[in-house]
Amino acid sequence: MHIIKKIEPGSIADEMGVEPGDALIGIDDQPIEDVFDYRFLMHSEELSVAIRKPDGEEWELDIEKDEDEDLGIEFESPLMDEYRSCRNKCIFCFIDQMPKGMRQTLYFKDDDSRLSFLQGNYVTLTNMSDHDIDRIIRYRLSPINISVQTTNPKLRCMMLNNRFAGEALSAIRRLYEAGITMNAQIVLCRGVNDRDELKRTLEDLYVFAPVMQSVSVVPVGITKYRKGLYPLEKITKEDALETLEIIENIALTAYREHGIHFAHASDEIYILAGRQIPPAEEYDDYPQLENGVGMLRLMTDEYDEAYRRLKADIETGAVDNTGSMTFSIATGALAKDYVKAATDKIVSLFPNVSYDIYAIRNDFFGESITVAGLITGTDMIRQLKGKRLGECLLIPDAMMKADERIFLDNVTVADLEGALQVKSHIVKSNGLDLVNFLLKEKLYE
Repeated sequence: MHIIKKIEPGSIADEMGVEPGDALIGIDDQPIEDVFDYRFLMHSEELSVAIRKPDGEEWELDIEKDEDEDLGIEFESPLMDEYRSCRNKCIFCFIDQMPKGMRQTLYFKDDDSRLSFLQGNYVTLTNMSDHDIDRIIRYRLSPINISVQTTNPKLRCMMLNNRFAGEALSAIRRLYEAGITMNAQIVLCRGVNDRDELKRTLEDLYVFAPVMQSVSVVPVGITKYRKGLYPLEKITKEDALETLEIIENIALTAYREHGIHFAHASDEIYILAGRQIPPAEEYDDYPQLENGVGMLRLMTDEYDEAYRRLKADIETGAVDNTGSMTFSIATGALAKDYVKAATDKIVSLFPNVSYDIYAIRNDFFGESITVAGLITGTDMIRQLKGKRLGECLLIPDAMMKADERIFLDNVTVADLEGALQVKSHIVKSNGLDLVNFLLKEKLYE
């Protein structure tokens, strides 16, 4: 049974008398394992829904509706099931490198194929049964994001510390034969799955293109909390250059044969190599943005588009750019130069506006962690104390917990504002947010 948390007012469920606290037993005499069973069965135009009231009374509701019409039911768990945790002990696992005392939810290792479909999470396939694969194929759940690391079975068992990790890769062929779209991830570990092993892995996975639409290569994140863990080393400039050569050779073949680039390096690898970020057309509509693949290119292009729109509106007199302001931006070391170049361009259209930008050093996790999304409030406060912050401090939304004004270390935005004595403003990285901020109104969508 699945307990109902909320009913949308005016929905089918509301009109049928279903209430919060009721339980869903089944649909069309079939039990509901999780949200995918529910969505699949609910798609029918005619269905019979079994509901159990808190007093034990059972209702059988016969419903006629449009095929894509929702019942208006929200359950206590979005998955309608327990989240599946990871049973591996990967040598590169970031969670194993986190200090104690952070939010408990940050220590949960998920390895759930349903979250891969719903939220874009990556799964290792080691926690999936044949039944799970059957359901993915039956319900046409795609894309499925797979954490591959290597196609060398023996090496994969070592990297994941799971003796079944090599066998689990056979699921990729089943998904391929069923036409289920896939994305793959390789966390690059120096001296482990790089160089010849990386070449082998990319060539092995290329067999599944274009059903496997992309493979990202991301350098392992190494924090200062690695005592007792596998001795990983930082990726060097030489490593990054060799990695790009391997990736670009596969991408060239893939584009010639399938019209996609298939293999992609994360932004960090280009920066480590001292190479320019590729143009947008090489990212195949950005299938792996959340993996840091093409984020800087997309940000730069969106800032350029915002600049063009704003410049045209200023020239026609539709926008007044004469207001004055001073502000500051905090970001990670990885993106600082790109953020500064993009911001300079927009600020150049405002003669009375000036700003300062600060790359926050990651003292909390270690200086080798350079992305904005892992900056803590504590580091922000310590490093910005006494700095020229202007009237407002802009904070990238990547630093925030989803839908909450709180950093990884539980420092709130209010805490930050109090400590630094400055107002703050959370911005997205699309350029239009910055323009709206400078104009002090939401002029652009």
